[in-house]
Order: sequence, then C-alpha cells, then structure tokens
Amino acid sequence: MQQVTWNQIGVKEGNKLLSPAYKSNGLVFTSGNVGNDGSGQFPTDVAEQTELAIANLANTLKNSNSGLDKVLKVLLFISNGDDASKVNEVYSKYFPHQPARSCVIVQFPNKSIKVELECVAEENN
Repeated sequence: MQQVTWNQIGVKEGNKLLSPAYKSNGLVFTSGNVGNDGSGQFPTDVAEQTELAIANLANTLKNSNSGLDKVLKVLLFISNGDDASKVNEVYSKYFPHQPARSCVIVQFPNKSIKVELECVAEENN
C-alpha cells in the first residue's frame, strides 16, 4: 500500500486527519474532495461547487497516476436533495462512462460545503 501525499487544495498543510489518496494493487482510493477554490473559498452556487469538487478530484487522481476516465465507483455527498439535478448535470459531463455510484444527503459541519466526492479508480498502466 502506498500513501499519496502533496499539498491538496484547500487543506491546511500538515493535516494529520487524512491523506488525499492511497494506492493498493493497482487501485486508487481517494479521500473526499470538496468544491473549494485555490484560496479555500466555496462558491454559493452548487453547480460551481460541483465543478470545483470534480476538478479537485481530478487533481487527486492525476497525482495518483489515474484520471476521471479510470473511476470505478463514486461516493457523492450533497447537502440538499433539491440540488441533485444540478449536481447530476455537471457530474454527467465528467463521468460519461457511468461508474458505480452512491449518493447520500448529509449535513456538513461546514455549512459552506454543498458537495463532496470520493472515489475508487484504477491506476494508469
């Protein structure tokens, strides 16, 4: 098992609670990626947050020798079920191969967060 480390967007340097990803037997397991920008700010629009969360996930995968096209399973968290259609509209642009997915409505401790994604993906050869 290999831990993948670097300075992740919006995560304080030296965060001891999580690793951006772990790799094992050709698979990448990511931690959750939220929709914040490089300064750590969260847009109020759920579609914008979804775009940023997927961009942050793509960055995590790139640094783990993988990519969005290699995703096998997504666990998606949203704060408001009424936002599901907007989230799905953005999500479908990046995951046309329709990986397995679960979607859970949650109450985030940080009220600015509207969406979070984690995944399991294959490594590139």
